[in-house]
Amino acid sequence: MRRQLAAIAVALLFAAPSLAQELPTRKAGLWEMKMVFDGAPMPAQTMRQCIDQATDKAMQAQHGSGGAQGAVCSKQDFKTVRGTMTFDTVCKLGAATTTTKGTITGSFDSAYTMKITTTTAGGPPIPGMAPGGETKMTVEAKHLGACQTGQKPGDIIMPNGMKMNVLEMPKMGAPGGMPPGR
Repeated sequence: MRRQLAAIAVALLFAAPSLAQELPTRKAGLWEMKMVFDGAPMPAQTMRQCIDQATDKAMQAQHGSGGAQGAVCSKQDFKTVRGTMTFDTVCKLGAATTTTKGTITGSFDSAYTMKITTTTAGGPPIPGMAPGGETKMTVEAKHLGACQTGQKPGDIIMPNGMKMNVLEMPKMGAPGGMPPGR
């Protein structure tokens, strides 16, 4: 299960943040994000994240223009046509090159859907993902209201109940902000 959770976190680090400079900030509060991996031997995963506008912007800045920290992107195409955002990125982190394409529909105030296709070549294997293969993921996000008692902006409650704060991940010293051994 920890490997699956790590795969989810890695997928999100590589997919969505490479668009960080282009995306609007989400409405403050508690967001539920359901991730469905098409064709992967992993069940759908749902996590909840508490954010405020400052945290959402800080997370985007933390991951910068290249997705995971330290990535360098040679391509970042982002377009919005009739309410649908499309993106196409190519980023390199160490020996791995990740190509990500997708669409985003909906509202960053209430609910949105992100469909992502990612191909990674080179580098170490990512748990739960086919080496050199294509990974297709759909993220369905919806705003649930105010954060729960005891949550602070940046807190993510993983499917197994584990809580981590995405703003504290880089302090753990792992590449891309991933906690060691997760």
